[in-house]
Amino acid sequence: MNPSMTTPARTGSGLDFFMLKWRARAYLFLGLQERAQETFHDMLARWPEDGYVLQSLANVEAACGHLHRAAQHLRRLVGLMPDSGAAWFNLAFVLEQQEQAVEAEQAFRKALELDPKIDRAWYGLGLCLIRQQRLEEAIKALKRNTEMQPMSPYGWYQMARAHMDLGQRDEAARVIRHLEGFEPKVAAQLRRETGIGSSKAASPG
Repeated sequence: MNPSMTTPARTGSGLDFFMLKWRARAYLFLGLQERAQETFHDMLARWPEDGYVLQSLANVEAACGHLHRAAQHLRRLVGLMPDSGAAWFNLAFVLEQQEQAVEAEQAFRKALELDPKIDRAWYGLGLCLIRQQRLEEAIKALKRNTEMQPMSPYGWYQMARAHMDLGQRDEAARVIRHLEGFEPKVAAQLRRETGIGSSKAASPG
């Protein structure tokens, strides 16, 4: 999964910008990642403070597995657009993928300070806190995520695992039972991983 939240262009305009933008998009559509990368680098040389170009180049680098380069472009982006929650989220996403939990946590918190409605930022924050073994805090963040995305299993899954790591078996069982209502495969996976049988599950309270 690549960073996907969009940021607006700042300085790019005119026919040249438009043509290069669509050339890069065509390369991406055809699966020519390196050609798209080259085109975005050309654009960045001409429009070094353009949010769209920095974000697009970061996306391509991340898709190619070059997370360090993607993070460099996104750090430039948040420097240019410090009030963009989307920019901070995308930086945090890449940092979390690099397992840089502390810096990613800071970036997720900045994204949420600017836009608390970014549900994926609450999920990402939860992951960062789990990496740091701050499980109680992680559960709070994951609860915010599941409140905003109640039908997505990812937050529920991580929440159940965090409860188990804290020795809160009953709480984990409640989460699993809740998941059974809309994601039975994920619930079954959690039962196998945690050893919680169906007879011990209770309805969420």
